[in-house]
Amino acid sequence: MEIHYFQRYHSQENVSTANTMLLFSRLYSHSSSKFYNLIENILEEEYEPLNFELSMKLQEKSKDSVPDAVIFQPNFKIVIETKLYNNFGTKQLEHHLSSFQNNGEKILLTLDPQELKEKKKEEIKNMIKTKNPNVKHIHLTFEKLIGFIKNIIDSNDDFSNIVEDYENYCYEGGLISDMDKKLDVRLCGTTYETNKALNLYYCPASWGYQKCKYLGLYKQKAVRNIGEIIATAEVTAKNNDIDKLEFSAIDGTLSKDMKENAKKAFQEASQYDYDLTRCPHRFFFVDQFYETSYRKTTPRAPQGKRIFNLQKILEFENKTKLPSTAEIAELLKTKEW
Repeated sequence: MEIHYFQRYHSQENVSTANTMLLFSRLYSHSSSKFYNLIENILEEEYEPLNFELSMKLQEKSKDSVPDAVIFQPNFKIVIETKLYNNFGTKQLEHHLSSFQNNGEKILLTLDPQELKEKKKEEIKNMIKTKNPNVKHIHLTFEKLIGFIKNIIDSNDDFSNIVEDYENYCYEGGLISDMDKKLDVRLCGTTYETNKALNLYYCPASWGYQKCKYLGLYKQKAVRNIGEIIATAEVTAKNNDIDKLEFSAIDGTLSKDMKENAKKAFQEASQYDYDLTRCPHRFFFVDQFYETSYRKTTPRAPQGKRIFNLQKILEFENKTKLPSTAEIAELLKTKEW
């Protein structure tokens, strides 16, 4: 069973704001200096934090509107508006300006999975210039926010587990885009050889899921194999009978070989005292696993799963297309995390 720090499966826009504020709150409790470091990174400037208690509120009603969240001290106030489809209304943001009173630094922060389109940026810029030029507008994507936090948190810091769960929540909720560049890394133990031989990986269907293009098998401090995911399905043993497997495709088309390999996985799991018939399982099928060695140099194994941006790891940001899976496997041998 996976344990999460952040809630899933609720009204998406509201829960994304609540989870982000919870992340901020946990970071502040963990280390106020690191929290202020994050704020400096977001604001892109340095300032001296005051010795006042920090306040964070959801849905704080102002004179003309109700922003999704606010973070404030006497020397600054950040008003946050979250959207999921870049659908920020200039009029709504204008009303949010009434949330600023005699605060020092005034920040209107928009949060969305995507970067703002240039036309919308210009609209917001002109509105603020006309209505309250003392307000600074900053736009963040969820991915960029995670990057800011990772830059101030050591990988062996206990807080890294919280950041990892928030990142997985963002992937599962579709709050981070470009999934065709993402590698989903899964821990493997006793079933490692079975996974390799059958070109698949399975886990309980109740675990979080977000579509990625690549799958990695992690064992003994490294990602040992990667493959391109060609199909994903939920598999259930009717009446706990391995000979009566029911397949419900999630992505891709299931071939006869895939179904036969899934059955073999059910059979071989019993050798390790794993009973896959007890609940539905999600199966990931790859075209072929390629050997690699993407080494983890920091302490502790990742929790459950980890998703990586291959475009960034391989330094392919200026290219729209990644190389073949075999080439990616070779390139990862020169990288570490």
